[in-house]
Formats: sequence, C-alpha cells, structure tokens
Amino acid sequence: MSMHTLSVLVENKPGVLTRVAGLFARRDFNIESLAVGPTEHEDVSRITLVVTVEEHPLEQVTKQLNKLVNVLKIVELEPTASVQRELLLVKVRCDQETRAEVLATVQLFRAKIVDVAPDAVTVEATGDREKIEALLRVLEPFGVKELVQSGLVAIGRGSRSIADRPLRPVTPEDVRTHHEGGHAHGGANGRSDNQNRTHRKQMSDHHG
Repeated sequence: MSMHTLSVLVENKPGVLTRVAGLFARRDFNIESLAVGPTEHEDVSRITLVVTVEEHPLEQVTKQLNKLVNVLKIVELEPTASVQRELLLVKVRCDQETRAEVLATVQLFRAKIVDVAPDAVTVEATGDREKIEALLRVLEPFGVKELVQSGLVAIGRGSRSIADRPLRPVTPEDVRTHHEGGHAHGGANGRSDNQNRTHRKQMSDHHG
C-alpha cells in the first residue's frame, strides 16, 4: 500500500464532488485527505485527493473517474515534483508560565499567532504533512484545546500548468504517460468529439 496524491479537474457543477468521492467509497478506498476549490477558470474546479491504495487498483479507479462526464483531467502528483501544503489552526492552552515557551515553538516552526486569550492562543501553520505533524507533537504537552486541519493541496513544480495540454479523451496508453512531474491519467473520457473540441478551444482561449 502506498499514498497517492491526485489532482482532478472537474466542471464546476453541483454533485460532481459527491460522484468523484463515491467512486472511491464503493471500492472501500480510504480518502486520507480531500480539498476542492476554484481554479483560474471560473467554470472549472480542482479536487485534490490523497488516497492510500495499491498501484493497480488505483489505475482502475482513475479509469472509472475518466468516464464521468464532468471530469476533465486527472494527474497524479509525485511529492518530489510538486509543492504540497496543508493549513492548520490549533488552539493551545497557554498561561503566564508557558506563554514564552509556546511563542518560541511557534516561531521555530515559522507559524504565527492569530488569536490570543488569557488562557490560550490560536496558532496558524502551513506546510507539508511532516511539518504539521511535528508541530502538533511539540504543542501537545501544553494542551491542545481544539484543532482544525485543511485537506492537502498540491501544484506541480516548474512553469507548466495542469491545463497546458488540451483536454481530450483518455486511452489505455495515456494512463501511464508522465505529465507535470507525475502521471497523467487522461482527460474527459466519454465526451463526444464536439464536446472535446469545445473544451480544447476554451482552454486555448484562456491561455491565448
């Protein structure tokens, strides 16, 4: 079993996220992290999924994802070829005796205090999973009153974007093709030729 980060471009329409997550649930794959938000194109959203699964079953799921009419492109982002970040907000017990030590810890991890109360502080931190977990381990002895953590977001390194290539139907040969420092898992399979030409034109217009 290994951890994989998938970046999925989808049409910004109701119900798309449910259908994407449902494919993983039906195969009993645990989604470790999920984040969704807008992209540079107002009609396109980007879903970032982190799943722990064996390689072969993952390919089967991505092929099924490509058959969803609202899925435009799927790319697997390798950790070494992408920038990956999570956001953490954590409320830590902090009195006069421990305040200086808590503040020193926050500075050490290049985090920041975003709220102060007489007996607690709220810390904001961004970083990769290892940094976030390390910060929590150090803050735990002081007493964590509450925490909230975002899903992981990731973007490929270098000048190329996920949408630099035209959106097109996936073929079996495409599944293992390297793209954006990761593995490209195709485009919007199941679309008609006219629909794919329309999406290629839309992306070309945005980049032109």
